[in-house]
Amino acid sequence: MKHARVIYEGREHTGTAHEFNGQPDAAVRLQDGRVVPQEQLTWLPPLAPTPRPRTILALGLNYADHAKELEFKAPEEPLVFVKGQSTLIGHRQHTHRPAGVQFMHYECELAIVVGKTAKNVKRADAYDFIGGYTVANDYAIRDYLENWYRPNLRVKNRDTCTPLGPWFVDAADVHNLPGGPMALALRTTVNGTVTQQGNTRDMIFDAPFLIEYFSRFMTLSPGDLILTGTPDGVVDCKPGDVVVTQIEHIGALVNTIDAA
Repeated sequence: MKHARVIYEGREHTGTAHEFNGQPDAAVRLQDGRVVPQEQLTWLPPLAPTPRPRTILALGLNYADHAKELEFKAPEEPLVFVKGQSTLIGHRQHTHRPAGVQFMHYECELAIVVGKTAKNVKRADAYDFIGGYTVANDYAIRDYLENWYRPNLRVKNRDTCTPLGPWFVDAADVHNLPGGPMALALRTTVNGTVTQQGNTRDMIFDAPFLIEYFSRFMTLSPGDLILTGTPDGVVDCKPGDVVVTQIEHIGALVNTIDAA
């Protein structure tokens, strides 16, 4: 099932994806039974609140074609950085582009949501610790990149730089697909033009590996996020651009660029 968190008529609601005017997922059925079209809602990241700040782990260069595109060597061990919660915004929200930068690009990424406490998990058991999946758009500003040991805070930890959603999709719905989460098509459009296409099968470090790897040296808690990287095909995004990052069976995340 696809779950959402939204604001409607001044109140926060949870709900599920619903067909509207013959279009799948075009509306949300709120917990009180009302069906509301997407455009009438204010969207929040589709994550349940956690009792403590969630850990957000993000992979850099986890697709070999993207590493080549940026003229980096593909990593032999996961290249990981930590993000703050203030980066997260919802579907149909706005991301700010700072004045004077030359290159700001999207990153369409499959986001893993941890489902239960994970410590020293074996790869064979990794899927048992995943609660679900969503779509992340992890914007980066290349102007701020200092060196290969990326990124510094301004590249990836700015407020509004990580749209998330629209849906939280239950893990079982994804794990039961042919190939599970490791055979999902990714696509990005900018103002309706396709600019990026890829597939999660091309990750260097796949979802089970990442759960095993992180849980060896740190405890993963329910609600923590792992952003799994992006394939090649990034372009500069300017104020006014509408960017849609879409992952097969997970959802289409819409975001608009604003001038800061």
